Amino acid sequence: MGCLSWKYQVLCLLSFLFHSTPSSLSSSLSSISPCSALLHFNHSLSLHKDASPPLDTRPYYSDNRYYIQMCDNSYPKTASWKEDTDCCSWDGVVCDKTTRHVIGLDLSCSWLNGPIHSNSTLFFLPHLRTLNLAGNCFNPSLISSEFGNFKALTHLNLSFSCFSGKIPYEISHLSSLISLDLSLNDGLFIETPVWKRVIHNLTQLRELLLDKTDMSSIRPNSLMNMSSSFTTLSLHYCYLQGKLENNILCLPSIQTLDLGFNYNLDLGSLPTCNWSSSSLKVLDLSSISFSRELLDSISNLKYLKVLALDNCNFTRSIPSLLSNLTQITYLALTANNFRGLMPLSLLNLPNLSTLILDNNQLVGPLPNHVSGLLNLNVLSLSSNFLNGTLPSWLFNFPSLVRLNLGDNQFIGEIDEFKPNSLEYLDLSYNKLHGSIPRSLLSLPNLLTLILDNNQLIGPLPNHVSGLLNLNVLSLSSNFLNGILPSWLFNLPSLVRLNLGGNQFIGEIGEFKFNSLEHLNLSYNKLQGSIPRSISRFVNLTYLFLSSNNLSIMLESEMFSNLKNLWILDFSNNLVSINNNVTYTLPNLYNLNLSSSNISEFPIFLRTSTHLQYLDLSNNRVYGQVPRWLGDVGRDSLYFLDLRANLLQGSFPTLSFRSLRYLFVSNNKLIGEIPSLICNASYLDVLDLSHNNLSGIIPKCLVHSNFLSVLDLRMNSLHGTIPTTFSKRNNFRNINLNGNQLEGPLPQSLANCRNLEVLDIGSNKINGTFPYWLEGLLYLRVLVIRSNKFQGRIGNPKNKYPFPNLRILDISNNEFNGPLPRKYFKYLKAMTNVDERKVTLKYMGEIYYQDSLNVMIKGLYIELVRIQTVFTTIDFSNNSFRGEIPKIIGRLKSLKGLNFSHNNLTSYIPPSFGNLTNLEWLDLSFNKLIGEIPRQLTDIPWLAVLNLSHNQLTGHIPSGKQFDTFDNDSYIENLDLCGFPLSRTCNNLEAKKPPPLTLQQEDNIEPKNGFGWQVVSMGYGCGVIFGMLMGYLMFKFGKPRCIVRMVMLEQHIMLKRLKKNAQRHGGKK
Repeated sequence: MGCLSWKYQVLCLLSFLFHSTPSSLSSSLSSISPCSALLHFNHSLSLHKDASPPLDTRPYYSDNRYYIQMCDNSYPKTASWKEDTDCCSWDGVVCDKTTRHVIGLDLSCSWLNGPIHSNSTLFFLPHLRTLNLAGNCFNPSLISSEFGNFKALTHLNLSFSCFSGKIPYEISHLSSLISLDLSLNDGLFIETPVWKRVIHNLTQLRELLLDKTDMSSIRPNSLMNMSSSFTTLSLHYCYLQGKLENNILCLPSIQTLDLGFNYNLDLGSLPTCNWSSSSLKVLDLSSISFSRELLDSISNLKYLKVLALDNCNFTRSIPSLLSNLTQITYLALTANNFRGLMPLSLLNLPNLSTLILDNNQLVGPLPNHVSGLLNLNVLSLSSNFLNGTLPSWLFNFPSLVRLNLGDNQFIGEIDEFKPNSLEYLDLSYNKLHGSIPRSLLSLPNLLTLILDNNQLIGPLPNHVSGLLNLNVLSLSSNFLNGILPSWLFNLPSLVRLNLGGNQFIGEIGEFKFNSLEHLNLSYNKLQGSIPRSISRFVNLTYLFLSSNNLSIMLESEMFSNLKNLWILDFSNNLVSINNNVTYTLPNLYNLNLSSSNISEFPIFLRTSTHLQYLDLSNNRVYGQVPRWLGDVGRDSLYFLDLRANLLQGSFPTLSFRSLRYLFVSNNKLIGEIPSLICNASYLDVLDLSHNNLSGIIPKCLVHSNFLSVLDLRMNSLHGTIPTTFSKRNNFRNINLNGNQLEGPLPQSLANCRNLEVLDIGSNKINGTFPYWLEGLLYLRVLVIRSNKFQGRIGNPKNKYPFPNLRILDISNNEFNGPLPRKYFKYLKAMTNVDERKVTLKYMGEIYYQDSLNVMIKGLYIELVRIQTVFTTIDFSNNSFRGEIPKIIGRLKSLKGLNFSHNNLTSYIPPSFGNLTNLEWLDLSFNKLIGEIPRQLTDIPWLAVLNLSHNQLTGHIPSGKQFDTFDNDSYIENLDLCGFPLSRTCNNLEAKKPPPLTLQQEDNIEPKNGFGWQVVSMGYGCGVIFGMLMGYLMFKFGKPRCIVRMVMLEQHIMLKRLKKNAQRHGGKK
């Protein structure tokens, strides 16, 4: 074959491949030269740079080992292979100097793409001793059994190469193998028989790496059968489960042991071995359960260079003994529960190059001074509780490449950076203020700069030098202002630009380069049109320009080239749509045009078959919903928001197959809710409120096990509420307010165990008080006002009824009898809440905020959002009678209380003075007597008080909030006097008995009828007559006629006293 030309050899090779069976290929092609085999192998594959990405860029390798690097500098080695040159000189090829056989092939990270079939000419290199194909993408492809024919092979590396399927049995035939690396592929798995053969047959094996290979069927203790000569065992993220004898840590020759991220693996207690003589240099036990004693013993591994113990559920402080690891270069203890200060000794380790302590509970400031750390490349302390200012030594490390202090509580300004080696800086989610230092924007090697969510101010500098390599610039959620400087649009390598949530003004400049993939300028004060250069961003996937003052035209010329666009958000701008020319955005998943003043549906959506999220809310879109909308995202659309438009006609025909969130509220839809909505089996939130829908509520809606929000309020629905709520339902909010529903309230609502809001107000529901709801542990809002409920509210059926109820409105019904004292006693959520200690939160979820119409200070107000601490009771417009329970004074979180328009008698409880959060109190239109308790002046936030139309007497208390109330608060109480009424009080006025306190249970008069009436009679008619009348009352009880006479005479005397007092007052 030596005399044949390369082209002739390749043609012969192709002929053999097409006319030979796989079993005969080896013998048939024994005469084909290795160079021809290599050349054909190269031609069977294509070259793509994306086939060899850097290892840390693949999103599904988030649990990967930070200390492993691969393909950072990939290039196509085979591109330089020439037919007319000796293949022994080709890049990646090694030949035996004597025989000229190809004995080594290293094509790692060479951009190779495509499958390796079992008839590949790669397998006609029988003398191969080392084969490295790592860092390519041979997809779709299994690992061929032909690899088992490389009898002389000592080193095989197929890692990070997109192989999938099971590891072939023939791998166990490679008896000379010293190193086997099949790690980091796409779904490899190994079966027990193959594993046993590998362990038994490959007696020369010293290095085994199977990271991310499914070994779930392998018993962990089989690892103890491995040779004591093993130096490297890496089974990272291999789904191992069960208990492993931890003597594996004592293998005499082991230098690298990685069992990390086998979540269900248990190492148990401390092994008995001589730790100080161990050869271990690399140890990764992340996400594995083992004892704290083992952690302390690890500090005796004097040769250890790499230690990764992430997510091991450690508590207490970081052991100071770790400072004994003087050879350590890489230390990662992320996602534990380490507390306290960071040990200063860790910052003095002389050889440390990487320190990662993210996601712990470390506190306190960083030390002002450190020694050592001269070799520090990576310092990552994000997501802790570190505080104080950033010490100066952070800005002076000559070798620092990566610094991540994000999500802490650092304050102060960012200092000037000295090192030019910095590539990655993340200081986001802190409390840093001041301007961005100019030196930071001049670092020549900077790739990523993230300063989001701080308090940085001022404009960006007009000029910067460097930043030629900058990929990511993220400065969102600060207070940066001014115009966008021109250098922002001239960064040649910029892939991600995020300036959202600032105060930038002016126009967006034209970009000079086309590298952008992610652009976010939302929530600023930008104006003008969007730059035409955006149309050239063929790799653009995210475009966020929402909440500015931009004028945007959705037209073909601008957007037709953005074929890779995933998310487009132009909400809260002024958007115009040109529907005359159609274009497609085939990969669009998310479109948000809410509050953008559009008046029609964008017609380019007709071809958006992959759309998942569509928000056209708060616009002027009018008319009927087009039929083609039902085909948009037929199998993918999960979110559709059309609320607050001018839509008319019947309910739109939609594809309900994937819908989870549907909002069509505040339109003018008519007709019935279609039965097709029953096809929305995964529907989570359904909001059809504020339309003109009629008909009945489809039964399938209450049968759902997925629906959490059903909002049908303010329509014209009639009939009864379906009676069969599923026992496994997921309802959190049911709002049927403002319809024409009738009949009883279904008792199956008690099945709604997750229910937080139930609002059936303003219907025609009848029946008695729904006591069966009192067992709903999460119920916070119960509104049944303006219905036809009737009868007495008896005692609770549960021991602790309505434990989380905060809003209770049963007004405008026909309830009667006394107020339900025992219910008030157990409203635990209304008792003690210190709002100063409660974080401001609102009821609802990510896509749906609970809202409610509630009587506040005499007016019905819509709460667009409901604070979790908002608490009110409204029993007005019923026929309750009797006294007001004093126990209400314990409901200290109440903001509003309304008992107006009932038949309540007796006194206002002084215990109401304990309601220190009360803002409005309405007791009007009752028959309350006695004086207004002075304790009410202690309510600091009381803004509205209505005690009108009662029978209250005496002096109106003064001071504090009471000085702000006008006459309307007290009118039609004929015996009240004092400010703000014109009626003054007279000191001679008869004193009324003090009202009852919360503890007292005194009666208004004694049972035997003996009172001060007897004494007054004695003064009027003589002592003897008075004593006689007293005896008669003791003996026979009250003589009714005499009692009436005495009471009448007493009333006449009081009126005369008042008139005399007024005359004397007038003369003065």
